[in-house]
Amino acid sequence: MTVIDPDTQAGWVPEAEDGDDAEDMPLSMRLSIADTLTLGNATCGFMAVYFTTTGILIPHLTGSDESGMARHSAATAVILMLMAAVFDLFDGLVARKLRSSPMGAELDNLSDLISFGLAPAYFVLVYGMVADDAHQRVSALAAIVVLLAVVLRLARFSCVTMKDGMFQGMPSPFGALTVISIVLLELPFVPTLLAIIGVAWLMVSRVEYPKPRGVLAVAMLGWIVAAMGLLAAWAFDAPGGQLLLQTGCALQVVLGAVIPLFATARRVNTFRGNRREARAAQLP
Repeated sequence: MTVIDPDTQAGWVPEAEDGDDAEDMPLSMRLSIADTLTLGNATCGFMAVYFTTTGILIPHLTGSDESGMARHSAATAVILMLMAAVFDLFDGLVARKLRSSPMGAELDNLSDLISFGLAPAYFVLVYGMVADDAHQRVSALAAIVVLLAVVLRLARFSCVTMKDGMFQGMPSPFGALTVISIVLLELPFVPTLLAIIGVAWLMVSRVEYPKPRGVLAVAMLGWIVAAMGLLAAWAFDAPGGQLLLQTGCALQVVLGAVIPLFATARRVNTFRGNRREARAAQLP
């Protein structure tokens, strides 16, 4: 009579005597250094949602008058989103210099969805609830628009091949920081809503944006560090902190508006140049 081991019947295979090591792990399950940075991006996005909830939304719902706590929590949430942008910047650089795992691109998209889709959209929603309960439904609609714009932006990024060095549509980290800057400017509700929807449209548009490489990457990193300093000064109520923060937010919004203008002007000039060359080629 043959005795069948129940573990073998279930498909379990005993380990080899010399033991399995990392080399036996499927390639798709290995995390690279770039993947670790990408997971840091996702963690920062989740913690931004956490601080937005515990420091801004819950005190508002419970009727707390601690404005200082709300300011500190808002600054912390935005700083975490900025840190997520730093992780997103460096994971691409590290992946190009070293290596990336087969699931690196998927991890990057999922992490970006959390940090630059969910976190800023939730920030917009909470802003509308805190500013005026009458605007809660409209702010919820604006938050959904931001979230869907990022979803579509990331999905298109995975499917569309662009020429080297360029993005199609405003990159989601840049779009998220611009949306947050619009909220922190504390403009009237309607202009704030329209500006947020405008940024969402830019993210799904065909406007070309340069990828942050070389000098541009260094400039972006410097801008993020400066923004963290402005947020810290505002959070601790430093002299002129409010003015400095609003100046930084205004610069971010201006950059978000100017870059598409330059990109459009460049496309028009390229189109005109191609037409002139075509006409010159037709001449005898």
